[in-house]
Amino acid sequence: MSPPLLKLGAVLSTMAMISNWMSQTLPSLVGLNTTRITTSDTLTQISPKEGWQVYSSAQDADGRCICTVVAPEQNLCSRDAKSRQLRQLLEKVQNMSQSIEVLNLRTQRDFQYVLKMETQMKGLKAKFRQIEDDRKTLMTKHFQELKEKMDELLPLIPVLEQYKTDAKLIIQFKEEIRNLSTVLTGIQEEIGAYDYDELHQRVLSLENRLRDCMKKLTCGKLMKITGPITVKTSGTRFGAWMTDPLASEKNNRVWYMDGYTNNKIVREYKSIADFVSGAESRTYNLPFKWAGTNHVVYNGSLYFNKYQSNIIIKYSFDTGRVLAQRSLEYAGFHNVYPYTWGGFSDIDLMADEIGLWAVYATNQNAGNIVISQLNQDTLEVLKSWSTGYPKRSAGESFMICGTLYVTNSHLTGAKVYYSYSTKTSSYEYTDIPFHNQYFHISMLDYNARDRALYAWNNGHQVLFNVTLFHVIKTEDDT
Repeated sequence: MSPPLLKLGAVLSTMAMISNWMSQTLPSLVGLNTTRITTSDTLTQISPKEGWQVYSSAQDADGRCICTVVAPEQNLCSRDAKSRQLRQLLEKVQNMSQSIEVLNLRTQRDFQYVLKMETQMKGLKAKFRQIEDDRKTLMTKHFQELKEKMDELLPLIPVLEQYKTDAKLIIQFKEEIRNLSTVLTGIQEEIGAYDYDELHQRVLSLENRLRDCMKKLTCGKLMKITGPITVKTSGTRFGAWMTDPLASEKNNRVWYMDGYTNNKIVREYKSIADFVSGAESRTYNLPFKWAGTNHVVYNGSLYFNKYQSNIIIKYSFDTGRVLAQRSLEYAGFHNVYPYTWGGFSDIDLMADEIGLWAVYATNQNAGNIVISQLNQDTLEVLKSWSTGYPKRSAGESFMICGTLYVTNSHLTGAKVYYSYSTKTSSYEYTDIPFHNQYFHISMLDYNARDRALYAWNNGHQVLFNVTLFHVIKTEDDT
Protein backbone atom coordinates (compact mmCIF):
# COMPACT_ATOMS: atom_id res chain seq x y z
CA MET A 1 0.00 0.00 0.00
CA SER A 2 1.35 3.45 -0.91
CA PRO A 3 1.94 6.12 1.82
CA PRO A 4 -1.14 8.19 0.79
CA LEU A 5 -3.37 5.14 1.22
CA LEU A 6 -1.82 4.38 4.62
CA LYS A 7 -2.61 7.93 5.65
CA LEU A 8 -6.16 7.58 4.38
CA GLY A 9 -6.54 4.42 6.46
CA ALA A 10 -5.46 6.31 9.60
CA VAL A 11 -7.82 9.16 8.72
CA LEU A 12 -10.78 6.85 8.31
CA SER A 13 -9.99 5.06 11.59
CA THR A 14 -9.75 8.35 13.56
CA MET A 15 -12.90 9.75 11.98
CA ALA A 16 -14.78 6.59 12.87
CA MET A 17 -13.70 6.91 16.52
CA ILE A 18 -14.75 10.58 16.71
CA SER A 19 -18.03 10.00 14.96
CA ASN A 20 -18.88 7.09 17.27
CA TRP A 21 -18.15 9.13 20.40
CA MET A 22 -20.15 12.11 19.16
CA SER A 23 -23.18 9.99 18.25
CA GLN A 24 -23.29 7.98 21.48
CA THR A 25 -22.02 10.16 24.35
CA LEU A 26 -22.26 13.92 23.79
CA PRO A 27 -25.89 14.22 22.64
CA SER A 28 -27.11 12.75 25.89
CA LEU A 29 -25.08 15.32 27.86
CA VAL A 30 -25.68 18.60 26.03
CA GLY A 31 -28.64 17.85 23.70
CA LEU A 32 -26.76 18.39 20.46
CA ASN A 33 -28.32 16.64 17.47
CA THR A 34 -25.49 15.00 15.59
CA THR A 35 -25.51 14.86 11.80
CA ARG A 36 -25.55 11.42 10.23
CA ILE A 37 -22.56 11.04 7.93
CA THR A 38 -23.05 8.67 5.00
CA THR A 39 -19.97 6.73 4.10
CA SER A 40 -18.80 6.69 0.50
CA ASP A 41 -19.41 3.69 -1.75
CA THR A 42 -16.92 0.88 -1.43
CA LEU A 43 -14.44 0.84 -4.30
CA THR A 44 -14.16 -2.65 -5.71
CA GLN A 45 -11.36 -3.68 -8.05
CA ILE A 46 -12.90 -5.74 -10.88
CA SER A 47 -10.88 -6.86 -13.88
CA PRO A 48 -13.16 -8.17 -16.62
CA LYS A 49 -11.12 -9.94 -19.29
CA GLU A 50 -13.32 -9.14 -22.29
CA GLY A 51 -14.64 -5.61 -21.83
CA TRP A 52 -17.65 -3.77 -20.43
CA GLN A 53 -20.02 -6.22 -18.72
CA VAL A 54 -23.65 -5.18 -18.59
CA TYR A 55 -26.64 -6.73 -16.82
CA SER A 56 -29.81 -5.17 -18.23
CA SER A 57 -33.38 -5.61 -17.15
CA ALA A 58 -36.78 -3.86 -17.35
CA GLN A 59 -37.71 -4.15 -13.71
CA ASP A 60 -39.81 -1.11 -12.89
CA ALA A 61 -43.56 -0.66 -13.36
CA ASP A 62 -43.06 1.54 -16.43
CA GLY A 63 -40.97 -1.10 -18.23
CA ARG A 64 -37.83 1.02 -18.34
CA CYS A 65 -34.53 -0.71 -18.95
CA ILE A 66 -32.27 -0.84 -15.90
CA CYS A 67 -28.59 -1.54 -16.52
CA THR A 68 -25.77 -2.51 -14.14
CA VAL A 69 -22.41 -1.86 -15.76
CA VAL A 70 -19.05 -3.36 -14.71
CA ALA A 71 -16.26 -1.45 -16.46
CA PRO A 72 -12.83 -2.82 -17.39
CA GLU A 73 -10.06 -2.12 -14.88
CA GLN A 74 -8.69 1.37 -15.49
CA ASN A 75 -6.08 3.17 -13.37
CA LEU A 76 -7.72 6.38 -14.49
CA CYS A 77 -11.05 5.48 -12.93
CA SER A 78 -9.31 4.31 -9.76
CA ARG A 79 -7.46 7.61 -9.37
CA ASP A 80 -10.60 9.57 -10.06
CA ALA A 81 -12.45 7.56 -7.42
CA LYS A 82 -9.69 8.18 -4.87
CA SER A 83 -9.88 11.89 -5.62
CA ARG A 84 -13.63 11.86 -5.12
CA GLN A 85 -13.20 9.98 -1.85
CA LEU A 86 -10.61 12.50 -0.75
CA ARG A 87 -12.93 15.42 -1.43
CA GLN A 88 -15.66 13.71 0.54
CA LEU A 89 -13.27 13.14 3.45
CA LEU A 90 -12.29 16.82 3.46
CA GLU A 91 -15.93 17.88 3.51
CA LYS A 92 -16.66 15.48 6.38
CA VAL A 93 -13.67 16.75 8.36
CA GLN A 94 -14.84 20.35 7.89
CA ASN A 95 -18.37 19.45 8.98
CA MET A 96 -17.05 17.54 11.98
CA SER A 97 -14.78 20.44 12.92
CA GLN A 98 -17.74 22.85 12.88
CA SER A 99 -19.84 20.46 14.97
CA ILE A 100 -17.08 20.06 17.54
CA GLU A 101 -16.60 23.83 17.70
CA VAL A 102 -20.29 24.33 18.49
CA LEU A 103 -20.11 21.52 21.02
CA ASN A 104 -17.03 23.07 22.60
CA LEU A 105 -18.75 26.46 23.06
CA ARG A 106 -21.79 24.86 24.65
CA THR A 107 -19.69 22.62 26.88
CA GLN A 108 -17.47 25.50 28.02
CA ARG A 109 -20.58 27.54 28.88
CA ASP A 110 -22.05 24.68 30.93
CA PHE A 111 -18.66 23.94 32.39
CA GLN A 112 -18.35 27.51 33.79
CA TYR A 113 -21.80 27.18 35.28
CA VAL A 114 -20.89 23.90 36.99
CA LEU A 115 -17.60 25.37 38.29
CA LYS A 116 -19.59 28.09 40.06
CA MET A 117 -21.78 25.41 41.55
CA GLU A 118 -18.69 23.51 42.65
CA THR A 119 -17.50 26.58 44.58
CA GLN A 120 -20.88 26.92 46.23
CA MET A 121 -20.91 23.25 47.10
CA LYS A 122 -17.47 23.47 48.67
CA GLY A 123 -18.62 26.42 50.78
CA LEU A 124 -21.75 24.60 51.81
CA LYS A 125 -19.73 21.54 52.66
CA ALA A 126 -17.46 23.58 54.94
CA LYS A 127 -20.46 25.14 56.64
CA PHE A 128 -22.05 21.79 57.00
CA ARG A 129 -18.96 20.43 58.74
CA GLN A 130 -19.00 23.43 61.06
CA ILE A 131 -22.62 22.81 61.81
CA GLU A 132 -21.89 19.17 62.49
CA ASP A 133 -19.22 20.17 65.00
CA ASP A 134 -21.51 22.56 66.79
CA ARG A 135 -24.96 21.15 65.98
CA LYS A 136 -26.00 21.45 69.62
CA THR A 137 -25.88 25.22 69.36
CA LEU A 138 -28.11 25.50 66.25
CA MET A 139 -31.78 25.03 65.90
CA THR A 140 -32.90 21.73 64.46
CA LYS A 141 -34.91 23.54 61.77
CA HIS A 142 -31.91 25.36 60.29
CA PHE A 143 -29.89 22.20 60.32
CA GLN A 144 -32.56 20.28 58.42
CA GLU A 145 -32.85 22.99 55.71
CA LEU A 146 -29.11 22.92 55.09
CA LYS A 147 -29.16 19.13 55.03
CA GLU A 148 -31.85 19.07 52.32
CA LYS A 149 -30.04 21.64 50.20
CA MET A 150 -26.86 19.61 50.42
CA ASP A 151 -28.74 16.48 49.36
CA GLU A 152 -30.02 18.31 46.29
CA LEU A 153 -26.52 19.34 45.27
CA LEU A 154 -24.84 15.97 45.80
CA PRO A 155 -26.03 14.39 42.46
CA LEU A 156 -24.28 17.19 40.58
CA ILE A 157 -20.88 15.96 41.67
CA PRO A 158 -20.65 13.02 39.16
CA VAL A 159 -22.04 15.33 36.44
CA LEU A 160 -19.25 17.77 37.19
CA GLU A 161 -16.69 14.98 36.93
CA GLN A 162 -18.17 13.89 33.56
CA TYR A 163 -17.95 17.47 32.23
CA LYS A 164 -14.31 17.61 33.22
CA THR A 165 -13.64 14.39 31.31
CA ASP A 166 -15.61 15.55 28.26
CA ALA A 167 -13.86 18.89 28.19
CA LYS A 168 -10.53 17.11 28.04
CA LEU A 169 -11.80 14.89 25.23
CA ILE A 170 -13.00 17.87 23.24
CA ILE A 171 -9.59 19.51 23.50
CA GLN A 172 -8.03 16.23 22.36
CA PHE A 173 -10.46 15.91 19.44
CA LYS A 174 -9.80 19.49 18.32
CA GLU A 175 -6.13 18.62 18.14
CA GLU A 176 -6.93 15.45 16.17
CA ILE A 177 -9.03 17.45 13.71
CA ARG A 178 -6.15 19.86 13.12
CA ASN A 179 -3.86 16.90 12.48
CA LEU A 180 -6.37 15.31 10.09
CA SER A 181 -6.71 18.52 8.12
CA THR A 182 -2.94 18.73 7.78
CA VAL A 183 -2.67 15.10 6.61
CA LEU A 184 -5.50 15.46 4.10
CA THR A 185 -4.08 18.67 2.73
CA GLY A 186 -0.75 16.90 2.19
CA ILE A 187 -2.45 14.00 0.42
CA GLN A 188 -4.38 16.40 -1.78
CA GLU A 189 -1.19 18.19 -2.77
CA GLU A 190 0.48 14.86 -3.51
CA ILE A 191 -2.40 13.59 -5.68
CA GLY A 192 -2.86 17.02 -7.22
CA ALA A 193 0.22 16.40 -9.31
CA TYR A 194 -2.11 14.79 -11.89
CA ASP A 195 -3.82 16.91 -14.51
CA TYR A 196 -7.42 16.44 -13.43
CA ASP A 197 -8.85 18.41 -16.32
CA GLU A 198 -7.25 15.98 -18.73
CA LEU A 199 -8.34 12.98 -16.67
CA HIS A 200 -11.89 14.33 -16.50
CA GLN A 201 -12.06 14.66 -20.27
CA ARG A 202 -10.82 11.10 -20.69
CA VAL A 203 -13.49 9.85 -18.30
CA LEU A 204 -16.17 11.77 -20.21
CA SER A 205 -14.90 10.19 -23.41
CA LEU A 206 -15.22 6.72 -21.90
CA GLU A 207 -18.73 7.49 -20.69
CA ASN A 208 -19.77 8.69 -24.14
CA ARG A 209 -18.38 5.53 -25.73
CA LEU A 210 -20.32 3.44 -23.24
CA ARG A 211 -23.53 5.35 -23.98
CA ASP A 212 -23.03 4.72 -27.69
CA CYS A 213 -22.67 1.02 -26.93
CA MET A 214 -25.77 1.04 -24.74
CA LYS A 215 -27.82 2.61 -27.53
CA LYS A 216 -26.94 -0.39 -29.67
CA LEU A 217 -27.51 -2.77 -26.77
CA THR A 218 -30.20 -5.19 -27.88
CA CYS A 219 -28.93 -8.74 -27.61
CA GLY A 220 -27.68 -10.70 -24.65
CA LYS A 221 -27.80 -14.05 -22.90
CA LEU A 222 -30.70 -14.95 -20.62
CA MET A 223 -29.55 -15.01 -17.00
CA LYS A 224 -32.67 -14.71 -14.87
CA ILE A 225 -36.49 -14.67 -14.97
CA THR A 226 -38.40 -12.83 -12.23
CA GLY A 227 -42.07 -12.35 -11.50
CA PRO A 228 -44.71 -12.95 -12.49
CA ILE A 229 -46.83 -9.83 -12.38
CA THR A 230 -50.50 -10.70 -12.81
CA VAL A 231 -52.00 -8.19 -15.24
CA LYS A 232 -55.49 -9.65 -15.54
CA THR A 233 -57.59 -12.75 -14.93
CA SER A 234 -59.89 -13.54 -17.85
CA GLY A 235 -60.87 -16.08 -20.48
CA THR A 236 -60.51 -19.84 -20.51
CA ARG A 237 -57.52 -21.88 -19.34
CA PHE A 238 -55.82 -21.45 -22.72
CA GLY A 239 -55.16 -18.37 -24.84
CA ALA A 240 -52.70 -15.71 -25.97
CA TRP A 241 -52.17 -11.99 -25.45
CA MET A 242 -49.44 -9.79 -26.85
CA THR A 243 -48.14 -6.38 -27.91
CA ASP A 244 -46.15 -5.42 -31.01
CA PRO A 245 -42.37 -5.30 -30.30
CA LEU A 246 -41.85 -3.02 -33.33
CA ALA A 247 -44.54 -0.51 -32.36
CA SER A 248 -43.58 3.06 -31.45
CA GLU A 249 -43.30 4.11 -27.82
CA LYS A 250 -46.72 5.79 -28.00
CA ASN A 251 -48.37 2.73 -29.51
CA ASN A 252 -49.17 0.33 -26.66
CA ARG A 253 -52.01 -1.66 -28.21
CA VAL A 254 -52.78 -5.08 -26.72
CA TRP A 255 -54.27 -8.02 -28.64
CA TYR A 256 -56.20 -10.83 -26.96
CA MET A 257 -57.05 -14.25 -28.43
CA ASP A 258 -58.97 -16.61 -26.13
CA GLY A 259 -58.84 -20.39 -26.66
CA TYR A 260 -56.62 -22.61 -28.78
CA THR A 261 -59.13 -23.59 -31.52
CA ASN A 262 -62.61 -22.96 -32.94
CA ASN A 263 -62.21 -19.19 -32.68
CA LYS A 264 -61.58 -16.33 -35.11
CA ILE A 265 -62.17 -13.26 -32.86
CA VAL A 266 -59.22 -11.03 -31.96
CA ARG A 267 -59.87 -8.25 -29.43
CA GLU A 268 -57.81 -5.06 -29.44
CA TYR A 269 -57.18 -2.61 -26.57
CA LYS A 270 -55.43 0.75 -26.84
CA SER A 271 -53.28 0.20 -23.76
CA ILE A 272 -52.57 -2.13 -20.87
CA ALA A 273 -54.85 0.01 -18.71
CA ASP A 274 -57.73 -0.44 -21.15
CA PHE A 275 -56.96 -4.15 -21.30
CA VAL A 276 -57.19 -4.42 -17.52
CA SER A 277 -60.44 -2.45 -17.41
CA GLY A 278 -61.90 -4.36 -20.37
CA ALA A 279 -62.33 -1.29 -22.60
CA GLU A 280 -62.07 -2.77 -26.11
CA SER A 281 -61.16 -0.42 -28.95
CA ARG A 282 -61.75 -2.81 -31.85
CA THR A 283 -62.63 -6.40 -32.73
CA TYR A 284 -61.26 -8.36 -35.71
CA ASN A 285 -62.97 -11.36 -37.31
CA LEU A 286 -60.22 -13.42 -38.93
CA PRO A 287 -60.92 -15.24 -42.21
CA PHE A 288 -59.65 -18.53 -40.69
CA LYS A 289 -59.72 -20.21 -37.32
CA TRP A 290 -56.38 -20.45 -35.57
CA ALA A 291 -54.66 -23.49 -34.07
CA GLY A 292 -52.83 -23.37 -30.74
CA THR A 293 -51.88 -20.28 -28.75
CA ASN A 294 -48.52 -19.49 -30.29
CA HIS A 295 -49.38 -16.45 -32.38
CA VAL A 296 -47.35 -13.25 -32.67
CA VAL A 297 -48.02 -9.64 -33.62
CA TYR A 298 -45.06 -8.20 -35.50
CA ASN A 299 -44.80 -4.83 -37.28
CA GLY A 300 -48.56 -4.30 -37.37
CA SER A 301 -49.53 -7.79 -38.60
CA LEU A 302 -50.76 -10.94 -36.90
CA TYR A 303 -49.00 -14.21 -37.72
CA PHE A 304 -50.88 -17.40 -36.82
CA ASN A 305 -51.18 -21.09 -37.69
CA LYS A 306 -54.30 -21.90 -39.71
CA TYR A 307 -56.44 -24.56 -38.04
CA GLN A 308 -55.84 -28.19 -39.13
CA SER A 309 -52.89 -27.30 -41.37
CA ASN A 310 -49.23 -26.32 -41.33
CA ILE A 311 -50.07 -23.08 -43.16
CA ILE A 312 -48.89 -19.78 -41.67
CA ILE A 313 -51.14 -16.72 -42.16
CA LYS A 314 -50.04 -13.07 -42.15
CA TYR A 315 -53.02 -10.82 -41.39
CA SER A 316 -52.88 -7.00 -41.46
CA PHE A 317 -54.72 -5.18 -38.67
CA ASP A 318 -54.68 -1.93 -40.67
CA THR A 319 -56.31 -3.31 -43.83
CA GLY A 320 -58.18 -6.29 -42.37
CA ARG A 321 -56.79 -8.50 -45.12
CA VAL A 322 -54.55 -11.55 -45.43
CA LEU A 323 -51.21 -10.31 -46.79
CA ALA A 324 -49.50 -13.68 -47.18
CA GLN A 325 -49.88 -17.39 -46.44
CA ARG A 326 -47.44 -20.24 -46.85
CA SER A 327 -47.17 -23.90 -45.92
CA LEU A 328 -44.36 -24.72 -43.51
CA GLU A 329 -42.83 -27.72 -45.25
CA TYR A 330 -42.80 -31.02 -43.30
CA ALA A 331 -44.04 -29.31 -40.12
CA GLY A 332 -46.26 -31.50 -37.96
CA PHE A 333 -49.68 -30.10 -37.06
CA HIS A 334 -52.96 -30.89 -35.28
CA ASN A 335 -51.35 -32.41 -32.15
CA VAL A 336 -48.73 -34.47 -33.97
CA TYR A 337 -45.82 -32.61 -32.30
CA PRO A 338 -47.36 -30.28 -29.70
CA TYR A 339 -45.87 -28.98 -26.46
CA THR A 340 -46.48 -31.08 -23.34
CA TRP A 341 -49.90 -29.51 -22.71
CA GLY A 342 -51.25 -30.32 -26.19
CA GLY A 343 -53.75 -27.81 -27.55
CA PHE A 344 -52.62 -28.02 -31.23
CA SER A 345 -49.44 -26.21 -30.19
CA ASP A 346 -47.41 -27.87 -32.95
CA ILE A 347 -46.23 -24.64 -34.64
CA ASP A 348 -44.94 -21.80 -32.46
CA LEU A 349 -44.51 -18.39 -34.13
CA MET A 350 -42.36 -15.86 -32.33
CA ALA A 351 -40.25 -12.73 -32.78
CA ASP A 352 -37.10 -11.36 -31.15
CA GLU A 353 -34.47 -8.68 -31.78
CA ILE A 354 -33.39 -10.43 -34.99
CA GLY A 355 -36.73 -11.08 -36.66
CA LEU A 356 -39.56 -13.56 -37.18
CA TRP A 357 -39.24 -17.27 -36.32
CA ALA A 358 -41.16 -20.54 -36.47
CA VAL A 359 -40.48 -23.40 -34.05
CA TYR A 360 -41.94 -26.80 -34.88
CA ALA A 361 -41.00 -30.47 -35.39
CA THR A 362 -40.78 -32.79 -38.40
CA ASN A 363 -40.63 -36.50 -39.08
CA GLN A 364 -37.34 -35.88 -40.89
CA ASN A 365 -35.87 -34.58 -37.60
CA ALA A 366 -37.36 -37.48 -35.60
CA GLY A 367 -39.87 -35.23 -33.86
CA ASN A 368 -37.15 -32.95 -32.51
CA ILE A 369 -37.43 -29.17 -32.61
CA VAL A 370 -36.64 -27.33 -35.84
CA ILE A 371 -36.00 -23.57 -35.80
CA SER A 372 -36.70 -21.59 -38.99
CA GLN A 373 -36.13 -17.90 -39.61
CA LEU A 374 -38.91 -16.44 -41.77
CA ASN A 375 -39.18 -13.53 -44.17
CA GLN A 376 -41.78 -11.34 -42.52
CA ASP A 377 -43.29 -10.28 -45.86
CA THR A 378 -43.41 -13.54 -47.85
CA LEU A 379 -43.18 -16.08 -44.97
CA GLU A 380 -40.42 -17.82 -46.91
CA VAL A 381 -38.00 -19.88 -44.80
CA LEU A 382 -34.65 -18.10 -44.88
CA LYS A 383 -32.69 -20.67 -42.90
CA SER A 384 -33.39 -23.64 -40.63
CA TRP A 385 -31.61 -25.33 -37.71
CA SER A 386 -32.33 -28.86 -36.51
CA THR A 387 -31.96 -29.42 -32.77
CA GLY A 388 -31.89 -32.62 -30.77
CA TYR A 389 -34.61 -31.62 -28.28
CA PRO A 390 -37.92 -33.55 -28.64
CA LYS A 391 -40.81 -31.15 -29.19
CA ARG A 392 -43.25 -33.26 -27.16
CA SER A 393 -40.97 -32.95 -24.10
CA ALA A 394 -40.94 -29.15 -24.20
CA GLY A 395 -43.32 -27.15 -22.02
CA GLU A 396 -42.94 -23.94 -24.04
CA SER A 397 -40.19 -22.04 -25.85
CA PHE A 398 -39.23 -18.50 -26.82
CA MET A 399 -36.49 -16.73 -28.79
CA ILE A 400 -34.14 -14.05 -27.43
CA CYS A 401 -31.40 -12.66 -29.68
CA GLY A 402 -31.42 -15.65 -32.01
CA THR A 403 -31.26 -18.20 -29.20
CA LEU A 404 -34.15 -20.57 -28.52
CA TYR A 405 -34.89 -21.17 -24.82
CA VAL A 406 -36.96 -24.27 -23.99
CA THR A 407 -38.79 -25.04 -20.73
CA ASN A 408 -39.02 -28.60 -19.48
CA SER A 409 -42.69 -28.46 -18.46
CA HIS A 410 -45.87 -26.38 -18.52
CA LEU A 411 -46.64 -27.27 -14.89
CA THR A 412 -45.33 -26.23 -11.47
CA GLY A 413 -41.55 -26.52 -11.08
CA ALA A 414 -40.85 -25.63 -14.68
CA LYS A 415 -37.54 -24.09 -15.62
CA VAL A 416 -35.63 -23.08 -18.74
CA TYR A 417 -33.79 -26.32 -19.29
CA TYR A 418 -32.27 -26.09 -22.78
CA SER A 419 -31.05 -23.40 -25.18
CA TYR A 420 -29.96 -23.49 -28.80
CA SER A 421 -27.97 -20.67 -30.43
CA THR A 422 -28.60 -20.13 -34.14
CA LYS A 423 -25.49 -17.97 -34.23
CA THR A 424 -23.15 -20.80 -33.27
CA SER A 425 -25.44 -23.76 -34.15
CA SER A 426 -24.76 -25.18 -30.69
CA TYR A 427 -26.83 -26.03 -27.63
CA GLU A 428 -26.40 -26.14 -23.88
CA TYR A 429 -28.42 -27.33 -20.89
CA THR A 430 -29.44 -24.53 -18.55
CA ASP A 431 -31.06 -24.20 -15.15
CA ILE A 432 -33.10 -20.96 -15.00
CA PRO A 433 -36.16 -21.36 -12.75
CA PHE A 434 -39.26 -19.22 -12.87
CA HIS A 435 -42.42 -19.13 -10.77
CA ASN A 436 -45.40 -20.90 -12.39
CA GLN A 437 -47.88 -19.22 -10.07
CA TYR A 438 -51.09 -20.63 -11.53
CA PHE A 439 -49.77 -24.11 -12.38
CA HIS A 440 -50.49 -24.36 -16.12
CA ILE A 441 -48.76 -22.29 -18.82
CA SER A 442 -50.18 -22.53 -22.33
CA MET A 443 -48.39 -19.56 -23.91
CA LEU A 444 -44.98 -18.01 -23.25
CA ASP A 445 -43.51 -15.42 -25.64
CA TYR A 446 -40.70 -12.85 -25.44
CA ASN A 447 -41.24 -9.20 -26.33
CA ALA A 448 -37.99 -7.42 -27.23
CA ARG A 449 -39.39 -3.92 -26.75
CA ASP A 450 -40.67 -4.58 -23.24
CA ARG A 451 -37.78 -6.95 -22.32
CA ALA A 452 -40.41 -9.26 -20.84
CA LEU A 453 -42.12 -12.62 -21.26
CA TYR A 454 -45.87 -12.57 -21.93
CA ALA A 455 -47.62 -15.66 -20.54
CA TRP A 456 -51.10 -17.15 -20.34
CA ASN A 457 -51.18 -19.05 -17.07
CA ASN A 458 -54.40 -20.97 -16.41
CA GLY A 459 -56.72 -18.08 -17.30
CA HIS A 460 -54.35 -15.41 -15.96
CA GLN A 461 -52.45 -12.97 -18.17
CA VAL A 462 -49.05 -12.43 -16.57
CA LEU A 463 -45.66 -10.83 -17.29
CA PHE A 464 -42.22 -12.13 -16.40
CA ASN A 465 -39.21 -9.82 -16.34
CA VAL A 466 -35.97 -11.10 -17.87
CA THR A 467 -32.37 -10.17 -17.12
CA LEU A 468 -29.88 -10.42 -19.97
CA PHE A 469 -26.08 -10.47 -19.80
CA HIS A 470 -24.07 -8.50 -22.35
CA VAL A 471 -20.35 -8.19 -23.06
CA ILE A 472 -19.39 -5.12 -25.09
CA LYS A 473 -15.84 -5.05 -26.39
CA THR A 474 -14.12 -1.68 -26.21
CA GLU A 475 -11.70 -0.22 -28.74
CA ASP A 476 -8.83 -1.04 -26.42
CA ASP A 477 -9.64 -4.76 -26.39
CA THR A 478 -7.35 -6.92 -28.52
